[in-house]
Amino acid sequence: MPMDLDTDTDTEEDRVDLLQEQVRQLKEAVVSHAVVDQAIGVVVAFGRVTPDVGWTVLREVSQHTNTKLRSVAEVIVAWGRTGVMPPEIVATLEDRLDLHGPTEFAGPPPGP
Repeated sequence: MPMDLDTDTDTEEDRVDLLQEQVRQLKEAVVSHAVVDQAIGVVVAFGRVTPDVGWTVLREVSQHTNTKLRSVAEVIVAWGRTGVMPPEIVATLEDRLDLHGPTEFAGPPPGP
């Protein structure tokens, strides 16, 4: 939601506060976007799906677990490092990948 910086009643301090809040929100959005992109990469590698399907799977896991997208993304990125993921998210991730992608996860990708 854009914030109006051109009101006559704003003091300079109000404008500075407003700009600082906008900068904070933009920084948060950039970090959130990066985490979501990283999670899509993990889903793509794990499920052997395209990035578009990875995005769809990530979004559906969020919706089916009633968990914010960024939180699901953070869990999936952490899982890529630690191997630990809440059972509900694991089950939903596998279900969504079964629906949209290959059902077999083990082994190397098929050769030429």
